Amino acid sequence: MRSLLLVTLAMIVVLLARRPLRRSVGAGPAFTLWLLPPLVAVLPWLPALPAPWPMLPVIHVLPGDAAVTAVVPILDAPVGSWLRATWLVGVSLGLLRLATRYLRLRRHCRRLPALLTIALRREMDALDPRRLRLHPAGPAVLWAPRSLVLLPPDFMQRFDAAERRLILRHELAHLERGDVLWNLLAELGCTLLWFHPLAWLALPRFRLDQELACDERVLRESPQDEAGYARILMHSVGTPSVPALIPWLAEPQLKERLTMIQRHRPGALRRRVGCLALATLMAGGVFVVQASTGPSSDRQAESDLTYNAKLQPRYPAPAIKNNEQGTVLLTVQVHADGTVGTIAYDPKHSTTTSADLIAAASDAARQWHFNPQMKGGKPIDGYARVPVKFALTPLPDGTNQD
Repeated sequence: MRSLLLVTLAMIVVLLARRPLRRSVGAGPAFTLWLLPPLVAVLPWLPALPAPWPMLPVIHVLPGDAAVTAVVPILDAPVGSWLRATWLVGVSLGLLRLATRYLRLRRHCRRLPALLTIALRREMDALDPRRLRLHPAGPAVLWAPRSLVLLPPDFMQRFDAAERRLILRHELAHLERGDVLWNLLAELGCTLLWFHPLAWLALPRFRLDQELACDERVLRESPQDEAGYARILMHSVGTPSVPALIPWLAEPQLKERLTMIQRHRPGALRRRVGCLALATLMAGGVFVVQASTGPSSDRQAESDLTYNAKLQPRYPAPAIKNNEQGTVLLTVQVHADGTVGTIAYDPKHSTTTSADLIAAASDAARQWHFNPQMKGGKPIDGYARVPVKFALTPLPDGTNQD
């Protein structure tokens, strides 16, 4: 639940900041802001930051009485099996939808005739004929183990030589930037978050920002082609977005793309500074979020370690006779299977040095079984600090021996 909340906040930040960033540092650097939600999503699998060992509730021990815990451990209720089943059904249907549409696109792909390949290579030497296909959905780029550029069957008739060159440069820029893979990952993310309306709101804006960044890259290399580039867009027909496919013009991107072409684009220095600032802010934000979601030594509700207090300390008779009392703080190693490893007495934070009290607390701790700390959904080794308070007088709330 916490991960879902963090991803939601990250998407809200991106949706609010994308336009101001695009105007100030350019479409390319602003597009990198979309890395924030996936970075936040993988936080549970990132290496844990150093954090204080969790402090468990105090165990009060009275003479002749079983120990009494001051705070009842709080455990997260498991997610209902029906909820998990519903989510899995939605994910399965989403993956089936992606696979079906992708296979349908691949089935209609045809290799270019030799004469068309020769003509295109004559116009643009950078083309790799092995990555060109004929498809009615073109011009577009299709994800594959080696991504493909799709061209419509009437490509040579629909566009003149200058227009063909600009369109092909745009599609090749998508390949060089790895946009098709990022587009596919965005689709997979929405499939996992099929129940989240904000994910589906963000997806078309992600695609738009991706196209704007690609347009900016092409026009940065040839600013003299701005008018021709805008003219091609105005005479193109928008097509619906399809998973794993990046069309030349998707609906409804025309207005934003024409506006970007007319607007003055930031220089190289501002783009570099913008990229560096965004990278720093995202890294700092992830660091802060990870630190804030780590275990707390002050609140049991935030701790991933709780104990089973069925076997609790008994007040040693010699300690009662010698009027010895105080708090023994134990540092307990907890293995991934919940068993206890080493047990160490912490003299700095304990209020007694009685050997009998330390031994009584340690003997009880060796028989405890812990709920281990979780990382990435798997139990890991960890430590817990357990305070055991021995008192010869009843607790203030009236708890006494039976």
